[in-house]
Amino acid sequence: MIKVVESKFLTSAQGVEDSMPDGVSEVVFLGRSNVGKSSIINALVNKKGLAKSSSTPGKTRLINFFSVNFMKEKDLYIARFVDLPGFGYAKVSKSMKNEWQKNLNDFLSRRNSIRLFIHLVDSRHRELQIDKDVDEYLKLLLRPDQKIVHIFTKADKLNQKARSALRKDFPDSILVSSTKKSGINKALETIFNSLFQEEKIL
Repeated sequence: MIKVVESKFLTSAQGVEDSMPDGVSEVVFLGRSNVGKSSIINALVNKKGLAKSSSTPGKTRLINFFSVNFMKEKDLYIARFVDLPGFGYAKVSKSMKNEWQKNLNDFLSRRNSIRLFIHLVDSRHRELQIDKDVDEYLKLLLRPDQKIVHIFTKADKLNQKARSALRKDFPDSILVSSTKKSGINKALETIFNSLFQEEKIL
């Protein structure tokens, strides 16, 4: 069984230039503002309040780094979770938005430590153009040592028919609910296996 035994906030950065040194495998969380990104991160590490959501969707513009220690059997594995600002919602000036997007683009394309992109999508609104655009963007910059995983949030809001339809349309996806804690273990196992592939770090 895989579990997170320790997690903590490390630092915030504006872009790749002032980010933490490379060297630890990183999981990047992307999603529209209000998709439930902070709630999912907190559920994955089983710690309330580790990742904090802004009271105003789209307001947070910093890249936040968290250390995450996994335990499988008696072996310890070390990774970082990286929480990116939400996209597609912020009411900021055009010049600020352009600078913001440039910082994120530089980070995603130049950051050597990124091994996994977690694209969070609201399960109730899974066909939005902005999510399709982000998906295509990630595929363009994906390196051979990187992977994209789609996680559909707020699955508790769907009825059984809608869940079945989503699974049919997106057979490789993971449905989660941070409030019901459903799908969290599967998501955690997918993240672990994508990062480490059974290779012990410590």
